[in-house]
Amino acid sequence: MSESKLPVVRLQDVHKSFGDNEVLKGISLEVNKGEVVAIIGASGGGKSTLLRCATLLEEFDRGSLSYGDVQVAQDVDGHAQYGGKKVIGAAKEKFGLVFQNFNLFPHYTVLKNVMDAPICVQKRDKQEVEKEARAILARMGLEGKEDLVPCELSGGQQQRVAIARALCMNPTILFFDEPTSALDPELTQEVLRVIRFLASEHMTMVIVTHEMGFARDVADRIIFMDGGVIVEEGPAEELITNPKHERTRAFLSKLGD
Repeated sequence: MSESKLPVVRLQDVHKSFGDNEVLKGISLEVNKGEVVAIIGASGGGKSTLLRCATLLEEFDRGSLSYGDVQVAQDVDGHAQYGGKKVIGAAKEKFGLVFQNFNLFPHYTVLKNVMDAPICVQKRDKQEVEKEARAILARMGLEGKEDLVPCELSGGQQQRVAIARALCMNPTILFFDEPTSALDPELTQEVLRVIRFLASEHMTMVIVTHEMGFARDVADRIIFMDGGVIVEEGPAEELITNPKHERTRAFLSKLGD
């Protein structure tokens, strides 16, 4: 099978425990090119841990993970066996991650925040990266902000810089972990507009979110997680308006209270 036909990311039967607490209990997930997947669920259901495992911030205990034709980890006799440094490096080239608290370098300008990783990690030409970074910042509505430092920006602007930084690495997939949870409603809309724009450009994305209206409108597919398992998944509109599982119905009804 050619790489273009492979899922952008595939996790199979992933288990992750912290001490005696099993947080992921056999999660399997595939995301295809151009697909937008939203992950919803109550706090403590395992959503952020799943993202951290997918983006190699945590190692899972059992299961397998691949990005296209890069086999990052495979299950060997009930234990996850990760590839070496070269494999991990190749996997990290494939994805970008946007955190809920921005994680910008406070003493770097906006432009340097966006340019730093492509130059230092990918060893790309500085002039080429700067041209690309300025173009991406303009697409994010941040033209004229290049020489400011993060504390001079609003929260919404900082999150848009974080998205620009991820995009400048030219990933095949972007992961968002509650990208608006640190923002007030007005700034939330700023960031959601940018993600809608990326969806319209067919950027492959996985978004952990508590914004149900946004998930319904932007995602192709929604996954509802609870208690470390995927309880239900399906087309976004269908899952929100007509959930089939009692736990999904209970979760969505609480949001409407």
